[in-house]
Amino acid sequence: CAVDSQDEVRGKAIRLVANKLYPLSYVTENIEQFAKTMILSLMDEQVPDKEVALGTSDDQRSEAECQEASTSDSQLDPSPVERLNTKVAQSGLQSASAVSFTKAQQHSSLFFALCTKKPNLLQFVFDIYGRAPKAVKQSINWHAPDLVRKLGSSCPELLNIISNFPEGSENLLMLDAAIVIPILSSLSKEEVLPIFPRLVDLPMEKFQTALARILQGSAHTGPALTPTEVLVAIHDINPERDGVALKKVCPYVQVLVWHPFFCHDLSFNKIYLQIMEVCTTCFEQKTVFTQHVFVRALNELIERTTVPLLFMRTVIQAVDAFPSLIDFVMEILSKLVTKQVWRMPKLWPGFLKCASQTKPHSFPVLLQLPPTILENVLQKHAILKAPLATYANQAHIRSSLPRQVLEVLGSGNEQKQPSR
Repeated sequence: CAVDSQDEVRGKAIRLVANKLYPLSYVTENIEQFAKTMILSLMDEQVPDKEVALGTSDDQRSEAECQEASTSDSQLDPSPVERLNTKVAQSGLQSASAVSFTKAQQHSSLFFALCTKKPNLLQFVFDIYGRAPKAVKQSINWHAPDLVRKLGSSCPELLNIISNFPEGSENLLMLDAAIVIPILSSLSKEEVLPIFPRLVDLPMEKFQTALARILQGSAHTGPALTPTEVLVAIHDINPERDGVALKKVCPYVQVLVWHPFFCHDLSFNKIYLQIMEVCTTCFEQKTVFTQHVFVRALNELIERTTVPLLFMRTVIQAVDAFPSLIDFVMEILSKLVTKQVWRMPKLWPGFLKCASQTKPHSFPVLLQLPPTILENVLQKHAILKAPLATYANQAHIRSSLPRQVLEVLGSGNEQKQPSR
């Protein structure tokens, strides 16, 4: 009756099983297995030739029998259930009937009722979602919002799944992430950070709504994340670290990507394009993401052992948006020289781009580069050589520079003009 074609009969049977029988320890596992088997029987877009009921008989029970069972104190015998599971699995492989949404509803409703009693069963739903037929996915999508509301969006099992979702369950994840948005303001920093990369991957309008709730927080606990913590969290997103699934969700695409002195086609991970758009959104909210917020965030990120991939892009945006940060940006560039930024192929082009855009302020930083590195830079970007040499030939600057640097600039053999 738990998979009966009539909604009323099926509903009564499911309530009986979930509320009365499932709590009985000696049948709990068998009921779970039956519910899973009913869903798995649909996975190849096939269903059993005949309806199978949860009970003590292999024959379909009548509505009257189901109604009687709903008021009965009788208990399931595990053995018939086990035999029933085997029969369902076998018959599911023999049928060629295409799965309809109605059929998927019949076969999945019991399992979702059990999920309200045991939330960790949700993992099974996410595990099978990627390979499920369309009708089964539609049924899961239909059940998910109501289930999440019953469990509460702060349910630990749900948050754990959102933080580590299986490959193929992206659409279901985005559905649940959208449901989580209304309660983000009541979550703590520790609860928001694991799901933050998934929120960034939402459509921009939904992300902005999520961001507003995160920054709003609650009257009792304050914001889940401060603006500085939001910026750091955005830059901390890494597809490899945050899960293989995230990387596969966002396949490599051909896009026109900025390069220090020219543009060309590169294979670029789509998730980084989304992060770039999110960063731009933050720059547009200057009353929230002030220059002081960016200073604190960039100061924290520059101290990381591994500087984030999009760090230099944000530095360039920051000095464009807040010209008064020029001295701070020079400090950032100087720290990158100390970190040997020329050995960081993903940051080095951005470093040179920033140095070029901020000249002559950046000349003291460029002169900190090792002579061989500086020579290579000037060979590739000859436009920098003349103004840099002019700057370096100032008496108070020249006297502090190593001879090798002066030679790179073409002024190593020049003699100082005698004073009159």
